[in-house]
Amino acid sequence: MPAPYTPAHFDANPVELARELLGATLRRTLPDGRVLTGRVVEAEAYDCPRDPSCTAGRFHHIKTLELAAPPGQFVFWVAYGHPLLQIACRAEGVAASVLIRALEPLEGVDAMLEHRPVVSERNLLSGPAKLVQALALSPEQFRGQPVNGAALCLLPGPALSDRQVSVTARVGIAAGRNLPWRFFETGSRWLSSGVPSMELGSSA
Repeated sequence: MPAPYTPAHFDANPVELARELLGATLRRTLPDGRVLTGRVVEAEAYDCPRDPSCTAGRFHHIKTLELAAPPGQFVFWVAYGHPLLQIACRAEGVAASVLIRALEPLEGVDAMLEHRPVVSERNLLSGPAKLVQALALSPEQFRGQPVNGAALCLLPGPALSDRQVSVTARVGIAAGRNLPWRFFETGSRWLSSGVPSMELGSSA
């Protein structure tokens, strides 16, 4: 098993990191010792201040401060009352991050189902709010924790080729909706149901 990423690795461009993280493994160790793992199949980048979504009412002061955490810390964006797992990027003070949008379940599915009782495993980790629930990721516990922590860590996986990766606009935004900053594993059945904010190449 590879060693987890170090926080210093995330002092970098979140767009490049979002692409790189496809195939990585998120590993959650519960208090009772059970291990839950999922493979990253979908991720989005946010990169203030060059990201137009940062100046369109999406980021208020408190949230901006959280996303400006030191690189390589887990942070949480709250959307419609649901916490979403992100990783702070770039230098401390810059509100840049990668949002983990979907995972392929690997290990500990029975425990995940205890936290998120669904009929189909396809619906277990196929969205950013879903995976937080299924992995029992409390913002109070994990906010500000490093990516190589004992209870939650992110491990590199085999790199995906360009043929294995699809790129679209991000989901659910207005300003900056034309940016090609959502990455996912082509053909994965574990992706979120989110619809890109626009078709790339469109003038809309």
